[in-house]
Formats: sequence, structure tokens, C-alpha cells
Amino acid sequence: MHSHHSHSGQFCRHAAGTLEEVVLEAIRQGFEVYGLSEHVPRYRQIDLYPEEEDLTLSQLSSQFEQFLVEAHRLKALYAPQIRLLVGLETEFITALDLESLDALLQKHQGQVDYVVGSVHHLNGIPIDFDRPTFEKAVESVDGSSKDSAFLCAYFDAQYEVLRRFHPEVVGHLDLCRLYNPTLQFSQFPEALERAKRNILYAIDYGALFEINAAALRKNWETPYPGLDLLQIILQHGGRLALSDDSHGPHAVGLNYGRLPGYLERAGVADLWFLEYSETPNGYGRHVRAVKMEQNWATHPFWSRLS
Repeated sequence: MHSHHSHSGQFCRHAAGTLEEVVLEAIRQGFEVYGLSEHVPRYRQIDLYPEEEDLTLSQLSSQFEQFLVEAHRLKALYAPQIRLLVGLETEFITALDLESLDALLQKHQGQVDYVVGSVHHLNGIPIDFDRPTFEKAVESVDGSSKDSAFLCAYFDAQYEVLRRFHPEVVGHLDLCRLYNPTLQFSQFPEALERAKRNILYAIDYGALFEINAAALRKNWETPYPGLDLLQIILQHGGRLALSDDSHGPHAVGLNYGRLPGYLERAGVADLWFLEYSETPNGYGRHVRAVKMEQNWATHPFWSRLS
């Protein structure tokens, strides 16, 4: 089995454990492919989280470079037991983040196997920190309908990340409804059209959409994305991959046992994963998407979870 999205306390202050502990737990659970995807640095002091207040911006950048070194060490060390991929997860707080990511990818070309394309902020405000901060982000947008304007702004920001970086994995597609998981995009037609635009764009360039189990530990009944957007992905031939979005060894594979039921209800026939490729893809990164040969529903991984 596989996961394409993870963090460790060694390189992410809101996670736990070392990167090696995360890898060892993935090996223990029988993962065959596991993606290491720490957050990229942020570039304004105001954008650091409370737990990072003792860090300087230069230390944050150095920390990310240390992650790349350690991830590649572990990738080589544990190659006989697991196929590790070294990636990153995007941030888009201001235009500075996009410009800096361009420079980072250029600087570390050959060291970053893949990109998880995610949005965690709107108008410079985090949308996944806590509910009061999320509500502050909603109130910050212009528009007669704050909820609609917020959702539209989220999908517009996501589209910019997709268009500019062509991430191999689209991260938590509908994080914008984190604190309102029963929200239906059909009630917000302008936002739904933007979501469809993003989905079609990502399908066209070959992205994988992650089925992200982290939503299940955040009081959702489903992983990300919810069923309404998942159906759009499937209707247009989009490809799906699994992610645990773990934030430490305790969360590796967490709630994976609840994924098969959701996938079956949605009628998912195929799952995909990334693997290393000597030949770079069209964006200069050394991965390619591969369809699971075995029927995902009969994979022995699931029986080990029960």
C-alpha cells in the first residue's frame, strides 16, 4: 500500500517524532511506497505559527534543507524495505511563497521527487489552525455572501498553485470545508464551477488526487475529498492515490481501515501511486504515476489492519 503525504516533528513543529520514526512505522505496517512531504519554508515572520516563534526565517529555510538531506539518507538506507519518495507540500500565503517555491525547486532540482499542491491560507490567514482563525479567514473576504466568496477565493488560490507548479498530487482538495464537512458545493454554484475547473485542469496535466485519511481524525465521516467532489473526479476520469497526511509515527496509516468502505461506496475501480523514474516528467521531477496492478480491494494490506 502507499501514502503520498506525511510530516514529522523533526521538521514540522505541529507534528511529532523523527522522520526516521515515521519511516520505521510505515515499514512496520507494510507500506510499499511512502511519501515524505514536509511543508516548504515560509518567508514572512508573521506567517510562522505560535510553536515556531523561536525560529528565524533563515532557520526555517535551513530546516527544510536538512529535511531533504535526511529524507534522501533514509531513502537510501531503507530502500530494501520500502520505496520512499522525497517531496514537499506547498504553501500559498502571498505571492512571495510562489516566487520562493520557484526558486527552491530550481535550487534543489533532482532532490525533490514530487510536489503535493495544497492551500492552507486565505488573505494570509490559516484556514486549518482552529475554528476561530478559520472564521476570521471567512470574514476577511469581500462579497455579499461570505461563505461563497471564501470558497471561490480558496479554489482560485488552489488553481494558481496547480497552474504554476503542476503538483503531482493534489493535496486535500476541499480543505476549505474543514470546519463544515457537511457543506455541499451544489449550494454554492460559483464555487462549484471553480472546483470543477481545478479538477479538470489537474486531470488534463496528469495529477493524482489524494484520498486523504486525515479528515477522518478531524470529525469528518469521509476522507478528503467529500463524495460530491470525488464523483466529479471519477466522472471525468481522474486518478486517485492514498495519503495518510500523518503528523508523526502515531498517525502513520491512521484510519486507513475506514478507506475501503468509502472507496467502494463511491465506485472507485482503480488506485494509483507514484514511483521514482530515471526519466524526469514534464516538470523536471523524477516520478511517474502507476496504476495498482492488483485489485486495491483485495490487497493484503487491508487484512493486516483488521
